[in-house]
Parts: sequence; structure tokens; C-alpha cells
Amino acid sequence: MVAHIVDKYGNAIQEGDYVFTKIRGGSHEGKVQEIVTDEQRAEEKSVKHPPKVLLYNKDGRMVAHNSGTLEIRNGST
Repeated sequence: MVAHIVDKYGNAIQEGDYVFTKIRGGSHEGKVQEIVTDEQRAEEKSVKHPPKVLLYNKDGRMVAHNSGTLEIRNGST
């Protein structure tokens, strides 16, 4: 069963969506690469407390966020 993962406005997040969140005076944004929903996959990706949304930030680093902190945006800015 696939978990229903939503952004902070209740919109369903899927791989390939462009998402945004403010963090520490800046922001993380990018295309969703993967949604980790189980402990085994979380361990493989070195992610704690799934579910997590994985994306590459502006610096090319993979970052993981709780879906409730994200909002879906159309395209890149």
C-alpha cells in the first residue's frame, strides 16, 4: 500500500513535483526525487523518521524533509 503524502496545504506530493520550503533564513527547493515511506528504505538512504521527501537542493545536495513543511510549486524559480 502506498502512503498518501501531502504538502502543508493538503496537496498530494509525487515524485517529479517541484517543491519549496523555507529553512534557516534560506530555502530548499527542487524536484522530488523519491518519497521514502518505510524504515528499510530510510536506512538505505540514511534518512531518519520516515516518511520523508528527498530532493536535490540548489547546491546539488540530497536533502530530506517532512512533507508537511513543503509546498508544491510550478517549475523552478
